Amino acid sequence: MVELRGIALLATVTTLTSLGFLMIGYDNGLFGGLVNGDAFNNTFNKPSQTMIGTITSIYDVGAFLGAVATSFFGEKLGRRRTIALGVCIMILGALLQATAYARAHIIVARIVSGCGMGVINSTVPVFQSEFSPKASRGLYVCMQLSTLNFGITIVYWIDYAFSTYASSYAWRIPVILQCVFLIPMLFIISILPESPRWLAAHDRQDESLAVLRRLRSHALDDETIVRLHGDIFRAVEEEAAINSGSWRTILSADKIHSRRRLLIACGIQAFQQLGGINAIIYYSSTLFKNVGFSNHLSALMSGFLQLWFFVASFIPWLLIDRVGRRPLLLSMIFLMALVMATQAALVYQVQFKTSVAYAAGIAGAVMLFIFEGAFTIGFQATVWVYPSEILPLRLRQKGSSISTAANWICNFIIVQITPPAIANVGWRTYIIFAVLNATWVPIIYVFFPESKGRELEDFDRLFAGEEDAAITEMIIPDSMNDSDDIEKNA
Repeated sequence: MVELRGIALLATVTTLTSLGFLMIGYDNGLFGGLVNGDAFNNTFNKPSQTMIGTITSIYDVGAFLGAVATSFFGEKLGRRRTIALGVCIMILGALLQATAYARAHIIVARIVSGCGMGVINSTVPVFQSEFSPKASRGLYVCMQLSTLNFGITIVYWIDYAFSTYASSYAWRIPVILQCVFLIPMLFIISILPESPRWLAAHDRQDESLAVLRRLRSHALDDETIVRLHGDIFRAVEEEAAINSGSWRTILSADKIHSRRRLLIACGIQAFQQLGGINAIIYYSSTLFKNVGFSNHLSALMSGFLQLWFFVASFIPWLLIDRVGRRPLLLSMIFLMALVMATQAALVYQVQFKTSVAYAAGIAGAVMLFIFEGAFTIGFQATVWVYPSEILPLRLRQKGSSISTAANWICNFIIVQITPPAIANVGWRTYIIFAVLNATWVPIIYVFFPESKGRELEDFDRLFAGEEDAAITEMIIPDSMNDSDDIEKNA
């Protein structure tokens, strides 16, 4: 077996988790560009819009079920084997989808594929965070999110390339192409060690220290590595002493605030979906039509919108570990609220064909680009790193699974309600999203602490003595923290 070390080990972990995120993007965008095509409609006997909505959104139900299931077996199975299981389920789901001829078949296949995604999606952020150095942990998650957006982009253009064909291969090929990314994940998993923090949490201290040495010995001396391993082990012992992470105590109050940390993790995942991002990703063509564009131009603009989504995802690479999580969240969500309020006024002009309807339609298209840019800089850059950072070690897999389940069920709600909302309340749909985004800002300001530049084990101390930690952080800037300097050099 290949024994990867140092940068090569971290790069390989990041490649694996990035492929996992790429699959989120690929599958999120996949059916939105297929279900209105002649090829898909001919295969499934021209399903109604309600049935199309069910076929599209049932994937999110599968992902919800997969994430919930992972909360029961993921911690026992380990990060590597859990990801491998999710990949195998997704490959099976892709094969079932690509061979479907009946509506029941495609619905079941979508659920199976979604279950695999839920398993992967709830585990890869944890796996990445447990390998990443604290000073650049946000950067590594941003890399994953760029691949997520790349997945959305490539699948939109793949769907567009096949959109003029009537034969069933026009939708079967895009579906089966996801295996091009899934199969390499199985090979990568086979050459990676288990997370050092998972090993420590399961009484495999020698293996945990050995993996830490493989990961950090290129940049840290052995004494520092042993001290870091000691911090991990102490966190395990302290959490075990209060039974943190057990189902019996998962929602009870304890001295490290496990309940609050779980609610924060679930909250940030739910907020990003209820803010309306997947209404735009899934139904961008419909929204461009909503501002007066033709069918062909709407499809073309949807492709450019997702290309911009990918490009904008590189911006937080430079910001998340410098500016921090909270400033990005607060500023960009506030901007998203303003954009949605503006969009409501613009769509009103288009809907009622006022004298400025044409100009309002163009401005409305611009608003969609601004919204996706703000989302990827603020919400998207933070939402996958934050839960895995703040959750206690013994609760990390369960908490990540539960928060991911919250993400997917809220995604399902938005995907289901957006078409009837646009049809029935029109421009007022955007007011709903504006109000929701505006609501998140004070909640995040009051209840969500900053997490940049901390070891994962530091969060138990932060939540156990939050006021003292906050005062210390204000008095002693990061530049004076020796441990941060050591980690930045790593």
